[in-house]
Amino acid sequence: MKLYHHPLSGHAHRAHLFLSLLGVPYELVEVDLAAGAHKAPDFLKLNPFGQVPVLDDNGTVIADSSAILVYLARKYGRTDWLPEEAVAAARIQKWLSVAAGEIAYGPCAARLVTVFGADFRTDEVIARAHRILALVEAELGARRFLLGDNATIADIALYSYIANAPEGNVDTSAYQAVRAWLARIEALPGFVGFRRTKIGLAA
Repeated sequence: MKLYHHPLSGHAHRAHLFLSLLGVPYELVEVDLAAGAHKAPDFLKLNPFGQVPVLDDNGTVIADSSAILVYLARKYGRTDWLPEEAVAAARIQKWLSVAAGEIAYGPCAARLVTVFGADFRTDEVIARAHRILALVEAELGARRFLLGDNATIADIALYSYIANAPEGNVDTSAYQAVRAWLARIEALPGFVGFRRTKIGLAA
C-alpha cells in the first residue's frame, strides 16, 4: 500500500495519520509539488485532478483524503472509526463535508497564504477560520471527541488544519475545548504529527 503525499499538505496528513493509527503497513511516496510532479503524466494517471493524497492499494487507487479515510475504515472493518449505524454515519459525513468546506476555506486557506503564498483575502479566510473554530469549540464542550468518547474519522478529517492553524495567523488560544481535543488526538497510539513551519503566529 503506497500513499502519495506531501509533508506540508494537511489533506495528505489526514491519510498518513489514519494509516498510522490503524497500524497497517504502508509506504510513503513524497510528491514534489514545487517541481510540478503532481501535474506529471504518470501522476495524473493516478489522480486526474493532480492533487495529493492518493492511495494505491495494490492497484486499487483512491484519491481524495476523505475518500481514503472511508476506504481504509471499511477495508479493515473498523466500525469504531466509521460506525455503520445510520445516525452516527450521517454525523460523520457532516464533518467530512465540513472538512471539505469550512475547514478548507478557513484555516486551510489561511495557512495556504502564509506557507504557499496563495492568493486569498487574508482577513476573510481568517474570519472564516474563527467561525468554524467557534462551532467546533461548542460541539466539543461536553464531548471528548466530535461524536462522543471515542475518536472517529471525523476527528481525523479536522485535525491537521486546526492543529496548524496558527501558521496561517489564526490564533487558537481562546478555544480551550479545541486545544484539549487536539491533545487527545495527539495522545492516540500510533499518532504521527503534521510537519510544522515557523511562519505566521507559529514563527
